[in-house]
Amino acid sequence: MNNNYDLITILGPTACGKTTLACELAYELDTEIISADSRQVYRNMDIGTGKDLSDYIVNGKTIPYHLIDICDAGEKYNVFEFQHNFYTAYNSIKEKTKLPILCGGTGMYIESVLKGFRLLAVPENPELRKSLEGKTLEELTEMLRTYKNLHNNTDVDSAKRAIRAIEIEEYQQHQKPEVNEFSPLDSLIIGIDIEREERRRKISKRLKARLEEGMIDEVQQILNKGVSPEGLIYYGLEYKYVTLYLTGQLTYSEMYAQLEVAIHQFAKRQMTWFRGMERRGFTIHWIPSNIPNKEKIEIIKSKLSN
Repeated sequence: MNNNYDLITILGPTACGKTTLACELAYELDTEIISADSRQVYRNMDIGTGKDLSDYIVNGKTIPYHLIDICDAGEKYNVFEFQHNFYTAYNSIKEKTKLPILCGGTGMYIESVLKGFRLLAVPENPELRKSLEGKTLEELTEMLRTYKNLHNNTDVDSAKRAIRAIEIEEYQQHQKPEVNEFSPLDSLIIGIDIEREERRRKISKRLKARLEEGMIDEVQQILNKGVSPEGLIYYGLEYKYVTLYLTGQLTYSEMYAQLEVAIHQFAKRQMTWFRGMERRGFTIHWIPSNIPNKEKIEIIKSKLSN
């Protein structure tokens, strides 16, 4: 194995098969996985976030994973916290002389640690929030595009999340630039390249399966534990639309149709982010999704040894 790399990163849009590949690769290399998924950090949000923890058992062996189930539903986790938690996990794996695998689809989380961005704990800005009240998600997203700094458009699918992203950008614009808190990491970056139509087919199939597995009951149980509907809607996608259904704001068919469209749009935004990473200087080695994982692993191992 080439020890020149600090870690391996496996990225790609939702439903492309990242986790299964990462787990099989971790088994092959006898290492551990750090999740880069902004919603899998939450406990009890399992079906909707697609944790698929059974994937972490390979040939009877449980693959150690980090940054999954570390917060309660209702809390608000962010990239600042992720960056610090990532390094705790990363250092613990490196101390075992293993090569960590970072796996996920949240582009901003991945980029923040690979580049070692200096991020700040951002306080709430009540005046800014009040000035943005009433703006549509489309208007807020358009505002986000005007900022030059790093911002996360992939996960912004509710007005609250968009306002928080703007709040972060505004705060960081008025801070004096300082050296990065963390050193950039040299990662072998593997992207799972899935054809658009195949991606759409898999997303639709997976949505149907998740609903059959009890995703609506999962959301209802979280609401029953005292998390407010607004708190769940904040997380977007499955939790947003199922909550709107459970609170009587959407019919089942409306929820299903709107959620399916939203997930397709989310996957498209993920790919836009990854292409942007390439423009920002990252080399992503794209591997076709439709070849067996054994072949993918051989390709990755060959790139490690080059």
